[in-house]
Amino acid sequence: MARITVEDCVEKIPNMFELVLVASKRARQLANGAEPMVEWENDKPTVVALREIAEGHINQSILGEKDQVVEDILDLDQVPSALPDNLLKVPPTSASE
Repeated sequence: MARITVEDCVEKIPNMFELVLVASKRARQLANGAEPMVEWENDKPTVVALREIAEGHINQSILGEKDQVVEDILDLDQVPSALPDNLLKVPPTSASE
């Protein structure tokens, strides 16, 4: 297992707050199935994310990217066509309610 230190990562991303944001976002992506850019050596996603940062594969530009989940949510135009017609109809209510 390759040893990773925060100092290695700070050389690439000097601002500690940005480093935390970048590492956590990348770790989340890896946990959700993103392809790792370094060899995954039975490590946790956070360790792999830090190794990617230390090796220069990941930088602050990742913060400007939309997450796939957000893109899926924002793509609501496809929802009505994917649902059966009867799910879009509101059932009638009785007048006694």
